[in-house]
Order: sequence, then structure tokens, then C-alpha cells
Amino acid sequence: MKVPCEIIMWYILPSIRKEIAKAMIKNHGLNQKEAAKQLGITDAAISQYLSAKRGKVKITDPDILSDIKISAKRIIEGNEKNLIEETCRICGLLRKSKVFSDICKAHMGDLAFACVFCPNDSKDGTDFS
Repeated sequence: MKVPCEIIMWYILPSIRKEIAKAMIKNHGLNQKEAAKQLGITDAAISQYLSAKRGKVKITDPDILSDIKISAKRIIEGNEKNLIEETCRICGLLRKSKVFSDICKAHMGDLAFACVFCPNDSKDGTDFS
């Protein structure tokens, strides 16, 4: 069984990086090497994101995808602090989404209901936000 932070590390973070890299390349004209440098990862990682070998969780929410494009621009225009802030901001949006809740349920079963990251699924109706 994975705990929520492992789920973020194994599933959510790679998908965030994939979508940010795609936005950097498609919307801002960076090549793979430049996107890798901006994200602090290897060229090979970018290649794997673009070929769907990493970051397999599909982010389909148009609002989150729009925010990711904004994040890509902020990261390009900023510094390492922007990378941290924007990655965490998008992670926060995804933690509140059905995508994260579904992944948690798949890996944690009924224990997902005890998770503070998935307050909408709490059995007792407690709102942790």
C-alpha cells in the first residue's frame, strides 16, 4: 500500500512535470534540453514525458491545464523559487481533484477515506480544507 505522499511522488509529480514540459515546448518554443534545464531534470526525462513513458496520469481538467500553462510561463520567466512554488501550486489543485482521489482509492482502498488530501470523500463529512 502507498501513502498519499508516495502517490504524489509516483503519479502526480511526473504528470505535472510532463504537462509543464509540454507547455514549455508547445507554447513557449523551448526545446527539450531547455525545458529540462528549467525543470531541473534530465533531457531523457523530458523525452520520456513526451513519449508517455512517464507521467501516465491524464490531466484533463481544462482549468488545471490552463493553470499549468501559466505555471510554465512563470517558471521560464522566474527562478528556482518559481519552479517550487508553481509545482506545489499545481499539486495542490490536483490534490483537490477527482484524479487524485481516484488514484488514492486505487492504491489505499478504504484507507483513502482517512486521508486529509481527499476531504470530499471523508466518511464523516469532515472538511479539512
